[in-house]
Amino acid sequence: MSNSYELHAEARERVGKGSARELRRNGKIPAVIYGDNKPPLSIALPYKEVTMKIHAGGFMTTIATIDVDGQKHRVLPKDYQLDPVRDFTMHVDFLRISKNTMVTVDVPVHFENEDECPGISRGGVLNIVRHTVEINCPANDIPEAFVADLTGLDLGDGIHISNINLPEGAEPTITDRDFTIATIASPAGLKSEDNAASDEDEATDDETPAEEAGEE
Repeated sequence: MSNSYELHAEARERVGKGSARELRRNGKIPAVIYGDNKPPLSIALPYKEVTMKIHAGGFMTTIATIDVDGQKHRVLPKDYQLDPVRDFTMHVDFLRISKNTMVTVDVPVHFENEDECPGISRGGVLNIVRHTVEINCPANDIPEAFVADLTGLDLGDGIHISNINLPEGAEPTITDRDFTIATIASPAGLKSEDNAASDEDEATDDETPAEEAGEE
């Protein structure tokens, strides 16, 4: 699991668009903490710290502790909004978590041992079907990433969810099939050569030798 971090926040007494705009002008971001059968808590967070966490990666799968005026809340980011023009962080939603909280998260997939992949050595291309896998798991055991091993894979081979080691208590949200994570695709040049060879074989099969024609 990714390393946790702590943020300091202030409780917000006023909410609404006007209050949110004022917060942003003062270098802060409006946010809400909800869940765990408790009332929502509106807070204000420092813009710079939150933006750095978002762009550092793993923001949506890392548990945080938010200190609100001395009271600490363990949370998991569930959503954030960016200004579509300026890429400015506008708002963040956090889910309160406890030891029994189950969450749905997207976990990134990392690929390793490309040097040990015969298909890539022959000119094949790693065709990534899913960069992340959505899973249900305990909030305290969110994996930082899944590792897909390319060792021994040849052209046309693939990696499926059954090839990924999932932590105990975690399961993919797609359960009705062994879905594909990635494949080793043949290079375009090799496909063209294979097609040409196939066409030649078919043409040879269609030709009737002159001797056979004369015997009829």
